[in-house]
Amino acid sequence: MNTSTVWRPPLLWRAAQLLARGIVGALGHLEVTGDVPAELRRGPLILAANHISPFDPVVLAAACRARGVAPRIMATAGLFRAPVVGSLMRRAGHIRVDRGTAAVHQALDTAASAVARGSVILVYPEGRIGLDPGMWPERGKTGAARLAIASSAPVIPVAQWGSHEVLPYRAPKGALRGLARALVRRPTIRVHFGAPVALRDLHPGTPGSARRATGRIIDAITDDLAPLRPDEPDRPRHVDPGRPSETTRSHRRHPPG
Repeated sequence: MNTSTVWRPPLLWRAAQLLARGIVGALGHLEVTGDVPAELRRGPLILAANHISPFDPVVLAAACRARGVAPRIMATAGLFRAPVVGSLMRRAGHIRVDRGTAAVHQALDTAASAVARGSVILVYPEGRIGLDPGMWPERGKTGAARLAIASSAPVIPVAQWGSHEVLPYRAPKGALRGLARALVRRPTIRVHFGAPVALRDLHPGTPGSARRATGRIIDAITDDLAPLRPDEPDRPRHVDPGRPSETTRSHRRHPPG
């Protein structure tokens, strides 16, 4: 790799991660477990996280700072159109994803180029905030898996639990109520960095490779999520009345091999 072209996170993004740590600390108790190997922290690396709340990016920015990682986040285009926030997202090097449009492929191309330059990329393989009734990871989209197979970059699953108790699904609607509730109750927010997912036997262009890789990534996130919610194995205690429920994308754990 040509080190002259290696992307390095700007100071703005590192400062934002520090701010995120303060915000999460004010609203709850952050517990980060697992680790990112030192040799992978500057990339190339793909972090694949479950998506349970609009508050997830703040939580994951704080957790990644705790592990010395400054990922470029693949985020919905709506954030980039927002006043102030959109400009900050672009300056920090994050990647815009225009979901539901043909331009979504441009995001994958941008991410592939970023990984090739040594970036750490944070993706949500589910492609949206999950709607599983039990808040377990849904069946994933294949974009993250195709990126991993094409780049040969390692994939670390990131399981998180608790951010759904801070901001509701329909935020900004109800956001003030959610934040006030969190300030009083201070929920425990857990993030776990798992072991790299085994994908080396899968190759670009081989039929079914992307779908098998996606299944393995979602399986790994699911396995790492279970210990974070031991007393909530079926349904979450905290119920968001504004969150829809859907089973059409329920994920069945794949057998080993």
